[in-house]
Amino acid sequence: MKNIIIALVILTSFAVNGQSSYEKGMEKAFALWGENKTTEAAQLFERIAKVEKDNWLPPFYVATIEILGSFGLKDEAKLEAKLKKAQEFLDEATSLSENNPEIIITQALLNTAYIAFDGQRYGMSLSTKNIILYAEAEKLAPKNPRVILGKAEWDMGSAAFFNQPIDPYCKNVEKAMELLKTDKPEKYHPRWGKERGEQLLKKCKKGS
Repeated sequence: MKNIIIALVILTSFAVNGQSSYEKGMEKAFALWGENKTTEAAQLFERIAKVEKDNWLPPFYVATIEILGSFGLKDEAKLEAKLKKAQEFLDEATSLSENNPEIIITQALLNTAYIAFDGQRYGMSLSTKNIILYAEAEKLAPKNPRVILGKAEWDMGSAAFFNQPIDPYCKNVEKAMELLKTDKPEKYHPRWGKERGEQLLKKCKKGS
């Protein structure tokens, strides 16, 4: 599941004229993120969150950056620091937008980061939680391509771990890719999926 780090690449291309302070800040934060200046991007999202107290998106992106940055870490203290911070901001986002499928699948991603670090310690308890989270997100948004793709990747990873075929889940990746063609998220809302879906389809063709 190490390759999941690239799953949430977010592309933005919005007009720069007539922007509010919030829009300018969000644009700059996304630009920094796109330049792989993740620390600066997270800090800017944090500052925006302090001003936009009723907006779930800034804390959501702080959490997302911290989660993605935890994959591949070998130092447990650094991993714990990142994921603890991510959980705090994800909880803040949840308090502002309950039953939000984008937040729910990001919680599952946070759990996956722990599992990827130490499957023996976290695998059993957090895997069960992830199954519940993906089922909840799917119930709330059955046509959300990121929900479908996230669940498919989780199912594929679980199947591979138990030496089972991933083929049964490839149809869901294909379904997500079709839905992405007509997906129109609101401004600054998550819009990832295409690149990750293409990578998963390649795995499907290889059968592993």
